[in-house]
Amino acid sequence: MNKKKYYVVWVGRKIGIFEQWKDCKASVEGIENARYKSFLTEKEAKQAYNSPYYNYFNKNDNTKLKQTKQEDLSYLSNQLPIIDSIATDAACSGNPGVMEYQGVYIKTGKRIFYYKADYGTNNIGEFLGIVHGLSYLKRHNLRQPLYSDSVNAIKWVKKKKCQTKLELNSKTKELFDYIHSAERWLENNTYTTQIIKWDTEHWGEIPADFGRKK
Repeated sequence: MNKKKYYVVWVGRKIGIFEQWKDCKASVEGIENARYKSFLTEKEAKQAYNSPYYNYFNKNDNTKLKQTKQEDLSYLSNQLPIIDSIATDAACSGNPGVMEYQGVYIKTGKRIFYYKADYGTNNIGEFLGIVHGLSYLKRHNLRQPLYSDSVNAIKWVKKKKCQTKLELNSKTKELFDYIHSAERWLENNTYTTQIIKWDTEHWGEIPADFGRKK
């Protein structure tokens, strides 16, 4: 009898962990440079799914991306972005100033969440946008990856701490209450969502961009 296998798909029509080869095949067949691999245990598969795919390919394989200082935080795909995913981005009128962030479903361009503060910074908005996205995906039991174009915000999320230098005062108290709520969520929740750095150089502006750049 063949041993049960678990199939991890990092890049394909649908990403995730599959228990049947036919489901994995349907996700990757015909996709140029799809990334997938089989594992003997569910634990190994989950660990792999939460890691960059290039960790599981031969070092001499040309699919392995050049290692960078950020590879423990996120990775850049050398292919087109995964369409079945969400993207988050922030905008700030002045920095600090009026701050907004939003989450967008890339496949349809539909906005799925939005937040605005009277006074904040762009990095805070990027951080809160990622946490909001993680919470949204977990709450709805969705396994799509999440894209952000902010290296700093991705670092902060991994550290579970918004490392802003913005001063806490009467003007920013409401925003800091929201920040602390996001930090508590990170401390009290686990998630399997892949947080991927958006490759602006090759893909253009992130789909959640507010389109206000001059």
